[in-house]
Amino acid sequence: MNHPAFAIPAPARQAAILIVDDAPASLGLLQDILRGEGYRTCVAISGERAIELAERVQPDLILLDVMLPGLDGLETCSRLKNHPATADIPVIFVSACSDTDDIVAGFERGAADYIAKPLRLPEVCARVRAQLQIRSASQSNTQQVKRLRMIVDGMDEGLVLLGQDGRIQYANPASERCLGHTDLELSGRPLAELLAEPGASDVAAWFDTDSVHPRQRGTREVLLHQPDGSLRAMDLNLSPLTTGEQLWVALLHDITHHKQSADALQRAALADPLTGIANRRHFDACLEQEWQRALRSARPLSLLVIDVDHFKLYNDQFGHAAGDQCLQAVASTLQGHALRATDLAARYGGEEFLLLLPETPLEGAAKLAEAIRADVQRLGVPNPRSSTLDVVTVSVGAATMVPTSFDELGSLFLAADRAMYDAKAAGRNRVLALGAGYAWDAMHQALMR
Repeated sequence: MNHPAFAIPAPARQAAILIVDDAPASLGLLQDILRGEGYRTCVAISGERAIELAERVQPDLILLDVMLPGLDGLETCSRLKNHPATADIPVIFVSACSDTDDIVAGFERGAADYIAKPLRLPEVCARVRAQLQIRSASQSNTQQVKRLRMIVDGMDEGLVLLGQDGRIQYANPASERCLGHTDLELSGRPLAELLAEPGASDVAAWFDTDSVHPRQRGTREVLLHQPDGSLRAMDLNLSPLTTGEQLWVALLHDITHHKQSADALQRAALADPLTGIANRRHFDACLEQEWQRALRSARPLSLLVIDVDHFKLYNDQFGHAAGDQCLQAVASTLQGHALRATDLAARYGGEEFLLLLPETPLEGAAKLAEAIRADVQRLGVPNPRSSTLDVVTVSVGAATMVPTSFDELGSLFLAADRAMYDAKAAGRNRVLALGAGYAWDAMHQALMR
């Protein structure tokens, strides 16, 4: 069965905009304009309430009136920009105060733009759209930089940047392990100094500007001097950095135990063959690692357990091939919500999935769980035999712990699993979250007003 829903990705999240204005007419007009453009909105009529909502809701944009009772718009903007949780949220001042001094004061407090009252629909829409596009591009660039840095820092191969003179300007963590020195110790040292002959002379000649011999690109085997006097066999590849700068990239690969093949096999062993997301083995290893990290940092660790409702009935009616497609669609939706590098989506077995969320409080985990539940339902995969809905749905259990030395590793999974079964017992297609002094039923609470 090839249902069209399987080809539809999870819908993009609508931008959320916080409107701050104490004038009902202006507030209502802005809400009508923005909702008409398809944005989600929430409102505040004071600066204090705006700060509280911004920290909790994390909107994509804030429209802020300058004249507010109590904490005025300028001071509200300053406080938003001085708080790490809200500093990156763009603020557009909306005010009848359109003097140059007022506009300049707004920009000095960190505003991204200024809209003068009376409001003009095309201008409001254009300025809002522009700021959202700028924020989206900025977030994308920041994420790409983080991912690139994560990739470089997580590489098994050593990566070293060299200047025209062959001296080291940067070494990633793997290079520090390969070369036996810290990045600080390596900075400014010629790479050739760290090599045994004949590799040392070969690399020195590469950077000799007076040499008449052409640079021979490719991989060569070299021996690296270790601090303890031993030699370590490496594959070394030198190539120019294609950025216009006179920099060279040296890649170091440890060939002592043929790590490249072993690492490739290990990566394949950690993926679920049906869905492509992490398998149970990978999840168990990551859970232990993140548990230990949460134990050291005293930060919350959250876990979602997701189970497809009435999956056996679906399989019985449409067959195992369609069932596999259904599981793949659910896994794709789940993976789409694992946005951070530390988030891990996994298939634990059968129709049960997991999402590990380090440094995430229970409320955040519960909201994410509700978004996953809604997106799976929105796929619209038919399940006529289901007594819950006529489409495939999921039940989600969420649990959060700040581990202590008295807690057992399996307790987080047991709590989330129990919450999931409680969600099924309560009628399925819902989220139940359990934590210290906290219970949450997502089917009966609004996540965003």
